[in-house]
Amino acid sequence: MIDLGISKMALIGAVALIVIGPEKLPRVARTVGTLLGKAQRYVADVKNEVNRSMELDELKKMKETVEGAARDVENSIQTNASDFEKSWAEATGESSSGALPGMEVFPEYKHPKKKWRLKQGATPQWYKARSGVRTRAQSGAARVARFRPQPSRLP
Repeated sequence: MIDLGISKMALIGAVALIVIGPEKLPRVARTVGTLLGKAQRYVADVKNEVNRSMELDELKKMKETVEGAARDVENSIQTNASDFEKSWAEATGESSSGALPGMEVFPEYKHPKKKWRLKQGATPQWYKARSGVRTRAQSGAARVARFRPQPSRLP
């Protein structure tokens, strides 16, 4: 920044001591030091921001060149593919919409729209009755009443 030698620093310190006075000199020196520190940090932040913006501009330019190259390659591939299809159609004597000989055309796949979570078993009722599978809902009280032992009748 500013080139100050030891003699110039001593001269500035002597003038500051005379002008400010020995009582206020430490506080003024501290304030000047903090202000210089803030100024240096501000300058460093500005430099970092400028460098960052320059790098961002370079990356944008690089991105544009890569995208342009990709578009050129895509266009060249499409033109080559269309030229090949035209020459193939001319060589085989067919239109581009017709199917090639020996090639089978399959129908388009349609989703069956099945609900695999929905269980649809076809177990016969007689099998369920023999194996004891519950087919109807029954309350707890009805189940207890159903299996309650009958009181024995004494004659």
